Amino acid sequence: MHRHELTDEQWELIAEQFPPERGKGRPYRSHREVMNGIMWVLNSGSPWRDLPERYGPWKTVYNRFNRWSKEGLFERLLERLQICQ
Repeated sequence: MHRHELTDEQWELIAEQFPPERGKGRPYRSHREVMNGIMWVLNSGSPWRDLPERYGPWKTVYNRFNRWSKEGLFERLLERLQICQ
């Protein structure tokens, strides 16, 4: 596990909050992988384009962060993680 990534316990707290993962078309990046990428960017302060490859394409991670933020999902996830600390 890398720095800033969600632990298994943290992931269990928020996993059911995500929409179902798609299985059609291009290989779909898991929500956990994308969430870890988002946390890396937010904690490091780096630009999205500097996201390490292990988290997937930066544009994919950014697009999901943007979509989840607009839907209010990201805020709910953070609240849930803060409450359970």
